[in-house]
Amino acid sequence: MTILLFSLKDVSDEEAEEVRALLDANGIGFYETAASNWGVSSAAIWLKDAGQWAQAKSLLDEYQQQRCVTQREHYRRLESEGKQRTFLRAWREEPVRITLYMAIIAAVLYFSLKPYLALGE
Repeated sequence: MTILLFSLKDVSDEEAEEVRALLDANGIGFYETAASNWGVSSAAIWLKDAGQWAQAKSLLDEYQQQRCVTQREHYRRLESEGKQRTFLRAWREEPVRITLYMAIIAAVLYFSLKPYLALGE
């Protein structure tokens, strides 16, 4: 019987590839399902043998703890070097583009809320 091990929803390609490599390196049989066009099924990694679930889950938990540590270190390094992308940094780099996006967002909000604001009149 197959068992769901890892959902690939909102997972980067890099992380998904690392999980596949981890399972391959430890001889754990798995297969993947792709996300459907209408969101009925989601992309995931499934174990072929439910008997390997404990081993796979243990490996995956250890991997995710390590990834959490490395990603936090990466974020802190970028932040200390002044390379972490923030809204203000993005606006300084591309002021026209960001201002245009903000104007579009304001217009959408205005036209979306205008009928409700007019109810009190």
